[in-house]
Amino acid sequence: MLQQFQQDYEKHSDSIFKYIYYLVGNKELAEDLTQETFFKAYQYMHTYRKEANILTWLRKIARNLVYDYYRRKRIYQFIPFFQKDCLQDEALLPEEFILKGETFLAVFQALFKIKLEYREAIILRYIEELSVKEVSDLLGWSEAKVKNNTTRGLRAVRKILGEEGICYE
Repeated sequence: MLQQFQQDYEKHSDSIFKYIYYLVGNKELAEDLTQETFFKAYQYMHTYRKEANILTWLRKIARNLVYDYYRRKRIYQFIPFFQKDCLQDEALLPEEFILKGETFLAVFQALFKIKLEYREAIILRYIEELSVKEVSDLLGWSEAKVKNNTTRGLRAVRKILGEEGICYE
């Protein structure tokens, strides 16, 4: 069991860290919550029923820890959002790079202004690249609610940003 847990940690720790980081926006906090996620997973490994993928189970633990953290702090802010295609331009001129950085900051700030449910749907669908079904299973929502919250969230972000030159999906 310990050996399997170590393999799962090596395989999934980066993904869990990234997910938590997008939710909290702080590297040190994300590292702490990632460690706590795997500690809880090890502690409760006997409850894992293998009905879901291990990564899905770990994400649920991580999500609950993030929510607990925010509940304790009474802060309900989440993650930066950006269109991944914007990051893949490797041949950017310095001034283009600066403009894209400003765009990401604007999107990040806009995302913090929308409802929590919308933010979470956007993170899981576009940053974590989960399917509608996977998001539905993870959050305990219907697939229709996932689609609606994603659409409404993107619409809200676009409204905040305006339509001028912002790179988003």
